[in-house]
Amino acid sequence: MTPWPGTAELLPAVVQDPESGRVLMVGWMNAESYARTFETGLVTFWSRSRGELWEKGATSGNRLELVSVHWDCDADAVLVLARPAGPICHTGSPTCFDAAPLGPGFGRLDDLWQVVADRAALRPTGSYTTALLEAGPDGPGRKVAEEALEVVLAAKDHAAGVADDGRVAEEVADLIYHTMVVLAERDIDPRLVLEVLAERRR
Repeated sequence: MTPWPGTAELLPAVVQDPESGRVLMVGWMNAESYARTFETGLVTFWSRSRGELWEKGATSGNRLELVSVHWDCDADAVLVLARPAGPICHTGSPTCFDAAPLGPGFGRLDDLWQVVADRAALRPTGSYTTALLEAGPDGPGRKVAEEALEVVLAAKDHAAGVADDGRVAEEVADLIYHTMVVLAERDIDPRLVLEVLAERRR
């Protein structure tokens, strides 16, 4: 760990998701919270309102797993790369910056995955996702097969001039969603899929 190089006792810390590139939140750090972050591997801030250390997600479970820390050229702001364990904003949103543009990690897909993962963990009654998950692999699996066929049919209709771009996009969206539910039902991290794609590209 690099010793606290900050130019002030309390500095802003911008937290960014290393996979999606989205800015998740902004907090405040001092030398103590900075050191605690490295000791625990969990991002810890200094609460200005309470005057104490604040480990993000200590109560909600939506912690931030430290990946790396980077200082700006004047050492008066810190960029923290961290993997979120759940929605980061107190509103339940994955990020405190909902208006953030899509990044190379397809931010909206990250949002969708977080919703699916939350449903898998909490299993709320009345949820369509919960119903699919409770059916085991066959639940979302049958829907993947069904939606894949719908994508093909929509593409053929598009080629024939009887379906527009939106129709194809809707069917592909359904397929992506149900594929994510398959991953959630099997407790498979979608980052593994991205790793496979990256390896294939190489």
